[in-house]
Amino acid sequence: MSVIEIEHLGKSFGRLAVLEDISIEVERGEVFGFLGPNGAGKTTTIRILLGLLEPTSGSALVFGKRLGKDDALRRRIGVLLEHDALYKRMSAYANLDYYARLYDVENRHEKIERLLHFVDLFDRKDEPIARYSTGMRRKLAIARALVHEPEILFMDEPTSGLDPEAQTMIRDLIIELSGDKKITVFFNSHNLYEVQRICSKVAILREGRIKACDYLQNLRDGGDGPKLEVTVSGADDALRARELLRNSGLVEAVEIEETKVSISLNGRGNPEIIELLARSGVRSEEAGRGTRSLEDIYLETMETTGGEQ
Repeated sequence: MSVIEIEHLGKSFGRLAVLEDISIEVERGEVFGFLGPNGAGKTTTIRILLGLLEPTSGSALVFGKRLGKDDALRRRIGVLLEHDALYKRMSAYANLDYYARLYDVENRHEKIERLLHFVDLFDRKDEPIARYSTGMRRKLAIARALVHEPEILFMDEPTSGLDPEAQTMIRDLIIELSGDKKITVFFNSHNLYEVQRICSKVAILREGRIKACDYLQNLRDGGDGPKLEVTVSGADDALRARELLRNSGLVEAVEIEETKVSISLNGRGNPEIIELLARSGVRSEEAGRGTRSLEDIYLETMETTGGEQ
């Protein structure tokens, strides 16, 4: 079941077209990654979905309705934008209690304590959050977005500006939200590793247009024909393998990265390639079917559309 439906969405500010003919569907329980460079239109899209901006054309529906036209629907969504919307002079517990009251949350004290345990802040619940690190405040902001038990969580660059440890903590929380709590997550980011780590479905946006949209595994399996990846014993073996294979007529292309040899096949069997390497003294440690990384997909998409500006 699609819980977010965007059809032919367009948004212009005067003569400047920010979004053009965007169409996306997000199903219940997915972690959907909306990926693109800064200025691509990701935040504009999420603001239209939230009812904070009016579209110029097309539609952006959540549970089949427009959030800007249905206030009751807002109780079914949680939001984490760039700014945490927390009160620094108040404690973590007081912040959550304030928002729980706004949403008329039943049994709010029990739910607040459970959320504080979930984000690992219970032991510091009575401290003013002015003493919190940036990562701790971001985790509390996630708890604040969840206090009314939403079905969809919208997140705009949730790990931006965080150190690697805090980024990992936030990613783990998102995975747990989708896996254990079955919450749908619409996740804006320009961080390729982050999206590949946590998202099941991805759309790549460039200059206001969708350039690719599919399940991540489908995108990784696509491209120009089958691939083989061979890990060899050392850098010298990798260089020798590349030279042999380029002159063998067995492959379309060969690239190396340290001791990994990535081979684009032309229909010949894998055993012929492995046998050639073995006969030539190249020491192979592992061989398997290759898939493209999200970085490969992203760069290919940008190259085929004229490059990032």
